[in-house]
Amino acid sequence: MNTKLEKQLAELLEANIITSDTAQKILAFYHTRAQAKPNRLFTIFGVLGALLSGLGIILIIAHNWDDLQRSTKTFLAFLPLIIGQMACAYGVFKNKKTAWVESSATFLILAVGATISLVSQIYNIPGNLSSFLLIWTAITAPFIYLMRSNLAVIIHLVLATWYACDLGYFYNSHVPWWYLLQFAWILPFYISLQKRHSESNLAGILNWILPLSLVIVLGSFTNGDTLVLLMYIALFGLLYNIGQLPLFKVQKLRRNGYTIMGSLGTVFLLTILTFEWFWKDAINESFHARGLIITALLFLSGIAVIGYLRLKKRLKDFNLFQYAFLIIGLLYLTKDLGAVHGIVLTNFLVAGLGLFAVRIGINKSSYGILNYGLLIITVLIVCRFFDTNLDFVFRGILFISVGAGFFFANYLLLKKQRKNNINSTSNTASHE
Repeated sequence: MNTKLEKQLAELLEANIITSDTAQKILAFYHTRAQAKPNRLFTIFGVLGALLSGLGIILIIAHNWDDLQRSTKTFLAFLPLIIGQMACAYGVFKNKKTAWVESSATFLILAVGATISLVSQIYNIPGNLSSFLLIWTAITAPFIYLMRSNLAVIIHLVLATWYACDLGYFYNSHVPWWYLLQFAWILPFYISLQKRHSESNLAGILNWILPLSLVIVLGSFTNGDTLVLLMYIALFGLLYNIGQLPLFKVQKLRRNGYTIMGSLGTVFLLTILTFEWFWKDAINESFHARGLIITALLFLSGIAVIGYLRLKKRLKDFNLFQYAFLIIGLLYLTKDLGAVHGIVLTNFLVAGLGLFAVRIGINKSSYGILNYGLLIITVLIVCRFFDTNLDFVFRGILFISVGAGFFFANYLLLKKQRKNNINSTSNTASHE
């Protein structure tokens, strides 16, 4: 039983805030809850045990591999696969706990990869890494729904991302279209998980891994297209707006990878767009039909999410971060008017995002968001420090002003928090 909980209950009993019966009921409730909760440490060690056992078997076989006959090699290649299937079947039919399910599913997924590679080596079957990864994910994809394994989802997404990167970045003439199906395969599981257990550890991890996978893979579809920056701005805008959906917005910010990644990516790319070289190159650049289609789909998807939020009346307050990608898209359409207006308006947009983040931080009493907004403004000033001919005295005044702004904004937030604490204390006293 939790010692900290027992101490707290003892203090409440001494202060006559709760009765002994209530304390016993609270203890019984948390005791039942602890028994029903899976042992995370046991699960972790179970998975590590499965990994080490699989590696040990591979090392033992590899040491004597050259001395074995082809039939023996084939049997040994399929042996881990058979063991893994038996372990998974036993876990499903006997309704074993989480540790067994995760360990057996992990072992079976690794066994499938080992069997494919060994059979290819034994019978000299030609192939490359991308085809191997594609076959591996295709065979193990059903394990996600059969085993309901958390690690199976994560491993599937990692392998799919690896496949797309290998095919798209190292073989530039190929586009990893199968990645779209691999990604879509886990979406029903992910959506169901968010509806049933949005506060679970797996949901929080997937809230980061899914958008990260999209960010990593998007470049593999561009084939060096000149619209790649605009594509990524549209993607980050889409991710930020997904993070504003009610399902994700009610969660803690550290669990909302969509919002954080969308915001950081948008600010980073817009900061790059504040330089003159981008707008000068954009005037003369050409692009492929595929890049144009992907960019248009990403922009339309972002607009669709905003439309859904507006339809559900979730856009109560104006949020500049949600519309930044649209503003840049409109500026890009007017690139033929010259580079000056694009440079100036993008600088104003980045400065506006910084000020908006400061405002959000003050309203939410969040030092992290407040200083994030101030950091955006600081980075913008540093960028202009190197590519403008401003006088050094004026530059020094700018940095002093930003430093004073950091101090003053944090002081105002601290003062606001103290005032709120005093008001809440006085309200509590008046009710008593």
